[in-house]
Amino acid sequence: MRVRARFLLVTAAALSAAVVSAQQPSTALRPGNWEHVGQDPGGTKYSTLDQINTGNVKSLQKAWTFHTGDKTGFFESTPLVIDGTMYLTAQNGIYAIDPLTGTQLWKFESDGGTRRGLTYWPGDAATPARIFGSAQERLIALDAKTGRMIPQFGQGGFVDMGTTMASPAALYKDILITPATSPIIRAYNARTGAEIWKFDLVAQPGDPNNKTWEGESWKAVGGTNTWGYLTIDTERGIVYIPTSIAGENDYVGVTRPGDNLYGTSLVAVDIATGKKLWHQQLVHHDIWDNDLGAHPTLIDVTRNGKTIPAVAQITKMGLLFIFNRVTGEPIFGVEERAVPQSTVPGEKTAATQPFPVKPPPLARNSITRSELPTNISPEHTAYCQGLWEKYGLQDSVPYTPWHVMKDVVVFPGAIGGGNWGGVAYNKKLDLVITNVMNAGQWGHLEKSEGAPVGGDQPNAAAGRGGRGGFGGGGGPPRSREPYRKVTPEGGRFWDQKTQYSCAPTPWGELIAVNANTGDIAWRSTLGSFDELEAKGIKAGRPSLGGAITTAGDLVFIAATTDGYFRAFDARNGAELWKTKLTVPGHSIPSTYMGKDGKQYIAITVGGGGFLRSPQSDEVVAFRLP
Repeated sequence: MRVRARFLLVTAAALSAAVVSAQQPSTALRPGNWEHVGQDPGGTKYSTLDQINTGNVKSLQKAWTFHTGDKTGFFESTPLVIDGTMYLTAQNGIYAIDPLTGTQLWKFESDGGTRRGLTYWPGDAATPARIFGSAQERLIALDAKTGRMIPQFGQGGFVDMGTTMASPAALYKDILITPATSPIIRAYNARTGAEIWKFDLVAQPGDPNNKTWEGESWKAVGGTNTWGYLTIDTERGIVYIPTSIAGENDYVGVTRPGDNLYGTSLVAVDIATGKKLWHQQLVHHDIWDNDLGAHPTLIDVTRNGKTIPAVAQITKMGLLFIFNRVTGEPIFGVEERAVPQSTVPGEKTAATQPFPVKPPPLARNSITRSELPTNISPEHTAYCQGLWEKYGLQDSVPYTPWHVMKDVVVFPGAIGGGNWGGVAYNKKLDLVITNVMNAGQWGHLEKSEGAPVGGDQPNAAAGRGGRGGFGGGGGPPRSREPYRKVTPEGGRFWDQKTQYSCAPTPWGELIAVNANTGDIAWRSTLGSFDELEAKGIKAGRPSLGGAITTAGDLVFIAATTDGYFRAFDARNGAELWKTKLTVPGHSIPSTYMGKDGKQYIAITVGGGGFLRSPQSDEVVAFRLP
């Protein structure tokens, strides 16, 4: 069945008062479901299912394949599975699928939808369950059984947000909180669509942090939005918001002097009031495109016999910050360390940047000429050394600033390190597990005509990372930066033809951190180049997408550019199983218990993205024979 979107501007019935309903739906997770993109509101990506485990995972085989027809290259949706129905979104619509067979149940046709998933609201005795997604700037409410728009929600089934959202809304009771490609986070009543509150990610007058925008630069700045995932502490009614870089240019901040709060920050907001509880800025005056996209993942840390509720945030720098989720205090300490300063006229970089004391950096954040690889091939040695010498590159340290007409190399680079795939938290093993890569970036700044210059996270509608919108049709004229970043040849600090990095191997890793100590528990190479494996070189691969983990002591992840879907032993990082997909799965998988009594693993396989992978339109599910 297909349900076509008809966005007629009809006048909605009078909206009820924007208050939390007294009749709340249950927030308890049902075993066997995958109800949120992060499995639970806390983004742990952990399933209690253990039918598939370390002893039998080698027998996994494909159960079915479904084609959406969406080959845009940004098909990254994590499938939700609730009580026998799978839900996912693509750029050509929202789908309900039979999770046992891959048969389409219904489709809501739309375009420009949320790339990375949907939101399920269970409703209650008076209100049937709903699916929330987006199409361009509209937040859409659909009946979960039929796929039809809910007339009682907003303007006959939708709310005009005035902005797009690249990741799904978060849900607390009957409050939807929407990430946005404009600087405003909004909360809506899930029943009526009425706006409850909004929180401005650019600190406004009256907020003490407004002073971090020197020269009143806050008045004319774009960016500072959330294109990644929101996380909810359901027990305490807190939403955790990871934010992007401030400004219109990802590599220049001349027109926005100061630390630019709440850019590149983790912000905790009280859901009942919309008021900030605490924040931690993870990059001051960001000029490296180090915006946060990953789930802030809720974990528990046991120290000195006490359990501390915590939140873990991975960054593109490959730094894993762990904070007390109530107070915002670092659990393992954070140090402000001196970093090099920019020489760009008018640029005011921060004197220091925050680094967690523990764990150590999970990805490379520096490079020296002596570290250029010489063990890959004579051709690769010549390529990397030639690149270094031709452009006069120099040894690089964390937060090396960009220079005008002088090339520099920066690690990890704008795609990480870590990225939006985030971490998975294995509660059973007390491990925080994440994939990282070591893909540097290089280039210089040149004088610009003043047009905004893009980064590495285009949004679904405009190809622009979510930077830049004021939303709602306006805002003041935005400042234009006087410089733009240029890479004279190629893109990353690798050989474009092979994707061999000019950093030492491994180039891709899966890493586990002990949540109670902050120590690295294990590291495993993630991904492979067959021709290098034949020479005994475990190089690893670039990856975009993330992992999930289960009570069966497993970690499932695709993400890598070699196009494999893999399972690892969560206890020690040993690779146990892999299967070749048609193209790379740059997404986060899910797992569920079917009505046939079998556990399934499902993943969207779209390829494309910033790693320029081949593209497809598949959803694939696996199970034991």
